[in-house]
Amino acid sequence: MPIGTDPGPAYDQSVKIADPRVGEQVASVAASLEPRIAELAADIRDLIQRDIPRLGADPQLTSLLDASVEENVVTFVHMLRHGIVTAHVEAPTAALEYARRLAQHDVPATALIRAYRVGQARFLHHCIDELLAQTHGDHVEGMSTHWMVEHVSESIDRVVGQVLAAYESARERWVQNREAVLIMRVESVLAGDDVDPKVAEAALGYRLLQRHLGVVLWVERGAADRDPLGRLDRVASALAVAAGSAQAPLFVPCDETSAWAWLAVTPGAVLRRDDPQAVIGESDRTVSVALGEPASGVEGFRRTHRQALSAQSVAVTAGPAHVQVTYFTDVAPVAMMCSDIESAREWVGETLGPLAIDSDRHERLRETARVFLQTGGSYTATADQLFLHRNTAQYRVQKAEELRGRPLREGRLDVELALLACHWLGSVVLQTGS
Repeated sequence: MPIGTDPGPAYDQSVKIADPRVGEQVASVAASLEPRIAELAADIRDLIQRDIPRLGADPQLTSLLDASVEENVVTFVHMLRHGIVTAHVEAPTAALEYARRLAQHDVPATALIRAYRVGQARFLHHCIDELLAQTHGDHVEGMSTHWMVEHVSESIDRVVGQVLAAYESARERWVQNREAVLIMRVESVLAGDDVDPKVAEAALGYRLLQRHLGVVLWVERGAADRDPLGRLDRVASALAVAAGSAQAPLFVPCDETSAWAWLAVTPGAVLRRDDPQAVIGESDRTVSVALGEPASGVEGFRRTHRQALSAQSVAVTAGPAHVQVTYFTDVAPVAMMCSDIESAREWVGETLGPLAIDSDRHERLRETARVFLQTGGSYTATADQLFLHRNTAQYRVQKAEELRGRPLREGRLDVELALLACHWLGSVVLQTGS
């Protein structure tokens, strides 16, 4: 274009935006599309499902895709008709929920992004068609716009797909490498290697010279969960909040269904007894947690972790019937038995006699005897703790002694430990019989 030539208002962006005819024409197009929203949404949805078969394969998600597309169309038609500024446009509720469901069904983000590109091109196609229908002339400019929108959108769709694939591949490798380095650093600290705390802290993103609470988390294998580690990470973070921690926990995946975590806790912070179960939720029976005791410094980092592992060993040895939350302080003596269960079973049988038989009746007697010894031999305290009548507690203790063949106080320390093992390990250390 020669210097000094006036390009005219048609190519002057500020003039085009300020020209009231632009807003009027856009509003007119949107007003004409508004009665056809259901038709437009169905057309866009069909195109998305045709071009991205994965989004149409799951019947559970199809209805949500319909709602997401329709709410998006409604949003953009209203934006064009009423001149709503883009800064005020919010994602529709159905669109947000559809994105969450896709994530839960392991559908990659690339499929969702591509659905929006396909939907955008189709929506503009309808807008331009309506604009051409409302204007006169040979429509060269309009048809040219049509051609450019379709071809540029298709080309961008291909390019962005390739770029996102490269990005995801590189990011996955980076995350895997980062996790490998994280695990290596943690294992080095746990092994007692001569590590520089500041160097290790920089690599872990977590301070070693503070007070720690070690946690082991796991999900039962075979549970229907598409992201078990993500769920365990959220549980660890919620535990840190419950413990009053001012920083995120150190979370280290062990395998696909288990992880280690360290919570940074202050000396005055207390994780209440019921907090872990409250974080997991009463209805979720697949997540289990084992906790050590708070300890400080690098050695405390190791010690609280060893304790959490010991508590986990008790829960795992007990099998599917184990409690969801296991504290090391509750099971410390029992944890040592888990390394030789056969010997532990024999010892429990020798110590308790027929009281160690695996049955519901014997379990009630054992539990009453355990609490009786724990409360210092008080029938009243035993009855209160087990919500029994005092006479019932006394009767059960007598029956337990009859089955054992001698008083519970005879060899009391052994009896208490044996009863504790029965309480935590259940049938694993009990005898079969009648």
